[in-house]
Amino acid sequence: MEEGTRVPNRGLVTAAAMIAMLMQTLDSTIANVALPYMQGSMSASSDEIDWVLTSYVIAAAIMTAPVGWMARRFGRKRLFIGCLIGFTIASMLCGAAQSLEQLVGFRLLQGMCGAAIAPLSQATMLDIYPFSRRAQAMAIFSMGVTMGPIMGPTLGGWLTDAYSWRYVFYVNLPLGVLSVAGLALFMQETPAQTQLRFSWYGFAMLAIACGSFQLMLDRGQELDWFTSREILVEAVVAGLALYLFVVHMLTADRPFFSPGLFRDANFSSGMVMVFCVSSVLLSTSALLAPYLQNLAGYPVLTAGWAMAPRGLGTILSMYVASRLGMRVDQRKIMAVGLLVLAAALYDMSTWTPDVPQSHMAVTLIVQGFSIGLVFNPMSVMAYTTLAPHLRGEGTAMQSLARNFGSAVGISVTSFTLTRNVQATHADIAAGITPFNRVLQMGNEVSHLLDPLTKHGAALLNGMIDQQAAIIAYNNDFRLMMLSVVPPLLLLLVMRRHRQPEAGE
Repeated sequence: MEEGTRVPNRGLVTAAAMIAMLMQTLDSTIANVALPYMQGSMSASSDEIDWVLTSYVIAAAIMTAPVGWMARRFGRKRLFIGCLIGFTIASMLCGAAQSLEQLVGFRLLQGMCGAAIAPLSQATMLDIYPFSRRAQAMAIFSMGVTMGPIMGPTLGGWLTDAYSWRYVFYVNLPLGVLSVAGLALFMQETPAQTQLRFSWYGFAMLAIACGSFQLMLDRGQELDWFTSREILVEAVVAGLALYLFVVHMLTADRPFFSPGLFRDANFSSGMVMVFCVSSVLLSTSALLAPYLQNLAGYPVLTAGWAMAPRGLGTILSMYVASRLGMRVDQRKIMAVGLLVLAAALYDMSTWTPDVPQSHMAVTLIVQGFSIGLVFNPMSVMAYTTLAPHLRGEGTAMQSLARNFGSAVGISVTSFTLTRNVQATHADIAAGITPFNRVLQMGNEVSHLLDPLTKHGAALLNGMIDQQAAIIAYNNDFRLMMLSVVPPLLLLLVMRRHRQPEAGE
């Protein structure tokens, strides 16, 4: 919008959009700490119950792609309200699910309805704020993006402990009603362009590529990767569908996504950065919840609260980033944030289950602070040089990158954790023999841990399992450190964000 243009009820529209954004992102992690309770209620295995997380995120990733077209075709306000109503209803169905199949199906529906919420919120914020307040607007938007995944485990732990795991879905009802009422009363509608055509071929190829790749990641560990015919088929289908999508985008008269999006260095770099940082943001929460409950022995409520300090760091950094945004080069702010994030992940890779809560809180605050320093300026930089007519497609594409990055992050850290536990267990167990000096000392401990007895073998196996899990978690956090390298390198090709000259 132009400088000096007054938008009616800007604050109320912002509040309604951010409630919607918070509700959608909250559901990406709120179920984390409740997974063991869902697993028992649904009689599911540990691999199967992870589908509750990945089904939601991958459905949101796939359905994010056509949001730009749908907003122009049906009108942004109408689409926004319709998606919110569908998301709220799907949340109620998730809470009432009686089987794993029902729960995963309703989570897919929830992700499909919620896919449009993030790009519509971002596009609305970009339109109702002038350029001079763009950094402030993106700080508010980024707070909604990052605070949801961070608050999710804490709120989910409290609801599960106080009521039931079903309330992690029922909590969306009051939020959905508030957001729908605010948007219906105060948001201005954009004109519907009924003549627009939709590229079903491009959408189908993109959906098949994302879905096949995610299935390959989710089932690869269980089926021993490329020794399985299913995994080979999914990999070939994903690669072929991606190739056909790229060819379609470059050659079609009306492609699904405009090639101009990817000719903009800032936007293309921002998409990769969103993918990398989102994979860390969500997978960290997914790892910490079982780490604290299963290894450190935290109750579900305590585990949720132990993860809360990350939100404090994010709130602080959002304020700092928004104040510095128009004075300091945004690329420098992002560089500092990425380096701080790497330092926090390195510290987490040295944790053991008896890590002091004070040390854990400081590390999580630092990690939350780094996330805010990256997300806010990144949301501004990605659109600095992007043509205004590409903004709708741009917000949809960036949300696709964020959701797909989150899904890939969860899957990769999950299967590397499982593999590392197995490999480390085998390495440690290889040194446990009756000839080990510790087991030949003749004292009470050596008799208790005698591997030739059934009781001693069980105790030793439990101890090895715990140590293998600790090492595997540490390796996962070290792996996540590598995700900051591509964003740091991409900062070198991004153009500086500047305010337009008078009359420009």
